[in-house]
Amino acid sequence: MYIPSYFELKSEREMHEVIRDHGFATITSLHNGSLTATHLPLLLSKDKKELVGHFSKGNQQWKDISGQEVLVVFQGPHCYISPSWYENQDTVPTWNYVTVHVNGKVQLLDDEDPRLWQSMVNLTTKYEQPNSQYDLHIVDPTYIKALSKGVIGFTISIDNIEGKAKLSQNHSKERVERVIAELSKKSNSNEQEIAKWMSKKSLPITLEVQKNGD
Repeated sequence: MYIPSYFELKSEREMHEVIRDHGFATITSLHNGSLTATHLPLLLSKDKKELVGHFSKGNQQWKDISGQEVLVVFQGPHCYISPSWYENQDTVPTWNYVTVHVNGKVQLLDDEDPRLWQSMVNLTTKYEQPNSQYDLHIVDPTYIKALSKGVIGFTISIDNIEGKAKLSQNHSKERVERVIAELSKKSNSNEQEIAKWMSKKSLPITLEVQKNGD
């Protein structure tokens, strides 16, 4: 991933935050000699050394992925930035975003590996609302076992992780403040999140760098 130094997300804690909050990821690997991708939710292991998830057995990507180094992309918040928000409009629009890339090797899990069932429980716990009455543990075990035969669990080692937070750091403090103010008025969650990220990452610093692309 192309990351100018002033957009680099260096904190592992912040990169893990992106994985936690935006866990629906894209896994890219080689399948039958061509690149292919699957979109699915992943969880960060407790020791933060692995990602855990499962493929549908009908998805042929799993058949030759074991041992491969794959690229996993977690797309965080992103939104359009209008020049109309600037102090002068003699410039062009851009897009602000936060993303994390992970490179690592895939290990497929046996059907009886307890990590497969636990990952399903953890996913349900994570995404169900706190007041939800749904409990995966009370679903008929026979039904769960039948469904489990239709999936392939896996882990991905986190061998390399890098993050990018393109948040107008190469603009003036005045301009950053204007953009934050405009984004804060929006109802869209992406724009609200970008405003928060900009307040955290862009306002504390002033960078005098020549714009050299996104």
